[in-house]
Amino acid sequence: MKELSRKRILVTGGAGFLGSHLCERLVMQGHDVLCVDNFYTGTKDNIAPLLDCANFELMRHDVTFPLYVEVDEIYNLACPASPIHYQHDPVQTTKTSVHGAINMLGLAKRVKAKIFQASTSEVYGDALVHPQTEDYWGHVNPIGPRSCYDEGKRCAETLFMDYRRQHGLSIRIARIFNTYGPRMHPSDGRVVSNFMMQALRGEPLTLYGDGSQTRSFCYVDDMIDAIIRLMNVDDDPGGPVNLGNPHEVTMREIARRIVTITGSASPLELHPLPTDDPWHRQPDISRARELLGWQPRTSLDDGLLETAHYFRARMQASTELSAAAVGEFAATLSPRPL
Repeated sequence: MKELSRKRILVTGGAGFLGSHLCERLVMQGHDVLCVDNFYTGTKDNIAPLLDCANFELMRHDVTFPLYVEVDEIYNLACPASPIHYQHDPVQTTKTSVHGAINMLGLAKRVKAKIFQASTSEVYGDALVHPQTEDYWGHVNPIGPRSCYDEGKRCAETLFMDYRRQHGLSIRIARIFNTYGPRMHPSDGRVVSNFMMQALRGEPLTLYGDGSQTRSFCYVDDMIDAIIRLMNVDDDPGGPVNLGNPHEVTMREIARRIVTITGSASPLELHPLPTDDPWHRQPDISRARELLGWQPRTSLDDGLLETAHYFRARMQASTELSAAAVGEFAATLSPRPL
């Protein structure tokens, strides 16, 4: 009976922040998981504990090129998700979203696999509707510095819906709102990782604008739960589903909480607001509640505390590694006996 429920699952972007947590959960459920990543932003450290698992396999591959494997389900998470990373090579970011979607949809069509697309709240742009519902078409600048990501993800959604209509493909689209937790890249430029690293180092927290802009933060464990539920739901959602935490907080408030949780004395430092940075971001998750029976369970303070433990441990490990490297180098400089 267990073998009948065991699936062959492909996770693109599987060594990234969300992807590694997803791979871990699927492996724990007993599925055969193929993790595909080109390691542009992902890292082997994120999936290191899985490498010895018999039902886990790692493949270095870029989804802008076709992939020929036999799988039952595909989770397409491949794409840099932080502004610093996706703006570094904007053309490649668009290619990853668009060409990657085409290649994964083509694979799903060939092997008749169900396929999940990790879309984003950025498809709403600087939203004029608040909170954001799935039937809102968005307010996006198509030629700005964030457009490579925003429009790339919007085009990917178009492709998924067209494959559903034209080829009868079983698809799932999640519009993922701000997610945080262990394994975030410490230098990805996102709010929680930025504030957390600055607080732990005792540096000023860089607050953009006056700090009154808002976000809604969902802890990674809750998000992975929602993603898997969406993939496994029997009823076709018929379109995108918002996944995130509807609890809205200002940037100034999240900075204050992180300073308190880390025990830091870091001051706040104001900087100009980046171009096209959305002022409000809050998901309406009515569809997710109804369709999936899901809502976030982790409180913001509890999630931030777990995230702080992760970053503190990572900083300590990095310091110890650096000290060991310095010691080894110093030993090579010691005078040798004649």
